[in-house]
Amino acid sequence: MGGGRRMDAGHKRDLEEKVRSGERLAHEDGVALHESDDLAWLGGLAHEVRTRRHGDAGYFTVSRGLTLTGGAEEAVRHAAGLAAEGVRELRITAGPDLPWERHPEALRALGSALPHLALKAFTAADVQRFERASALSASDVLDALVDAGLESFTGGTGGAGRTAAGETSWEDFSRIHRLAHAKGLKTPCTLLQGRGEEPAHGVEHLLRLRDLQDETGGFRVFAPLRPAEGGSVTGAEVLRTFAVSRLLLDNVPHIAVCRATHGERAAMLALQHGADEVDLSFTGFDASGTADDTGAAPTREDLLDLIRDAGFRPVERDGRYEVVQVYEGADPGRRDAPQPMRV
Repeated sequence: MGGGRRMDAGHKRDLEEKVRSGERLAHEDGVALHESDDLAWLGGLAHEVRTRRHGDAGYFTVSRGLTLTGGAEEAVRHAAGLAAEGVRELRITAGPDLPWERHPEALRALGSALPHLALKAFTAADVQRFERASALSASDVLDALVDAGLESFTGGTGGAGRTAAGETSWEDFSRIHRLAHAKGLKTPCTLLQGRGEEPAHGVEHLLRLRDLQDETGGFRVFAPLRPAEGGSVTGAEVLRTFAVSRLLLDNVPHIAVCRATHGERAAMLALQHGADEVDLSFTGFDASGTADDTGAAPTREDLLDLIRDAGFRPVERDGRYEVVQVYEGADPGRRDAPQPMRV
């Protein structure tokens, strides 16, 4: 979703007044913001909203991924090793060749062995696959997973109009998330960037999410994602998406930037353009102990440095979004060239 049109001063003032008065932005407002060539103004407006909601907090949690590839005992063994390293949240990926019934079995075993870890697992597309494989309804699939300890989905990239293989349509995405929210699950929602879509398409997706959130209140966090391959997006487009998302999604508490997909520098800048949380990764180690291709996983100290360098105070949460610890804020003298924060 690109940008680059000059917005006259009167239009800017009108949008500023809407944002500052708490008036909900409309579709045409979102498109105008996306098309604005003044990224500094747009980022500043989003930062104002972000600061009003979260102050100088930059949230994070220590999470790791776990792909279910074998038995429950194997998953527990590797998860226990991650917990010993201070991990608070497991992001569990469905095993592509694993029978449906093995997934709730693994969740139950993980929850029993490691009750202090939050279990975030699967996507709407996975639930749809389980629905087909088990001959159960999506509601029954979710009941089985919740009973086994599921607390949230991991995310996923479905629901955004045009879909790629393995993704869900908006109809299935909204159906499954609506069911999940009715059962008490708090889930993330996402937008996959870099598909060459017009700004209006991205804005439409954000407003669909906003409408569903009005209905259910079940989305806890929104995260724009970059494609691993097959798409391209500039740094300015990334930051524009974060800013517009913060301004449009007035009913979603948190906007997260994924450090793994966006990189450290972009994550720091995203915190200055509307994001309030740094998400580590949707990847990590599979249940056979094989490391992914992103290299060594960031440590807690890495995240503290990133958030402070962006000008914020690190706030560590657990997997259930309860604050664990509030750290000292940015120290401008800690590095020779600390990153400036837009005020």
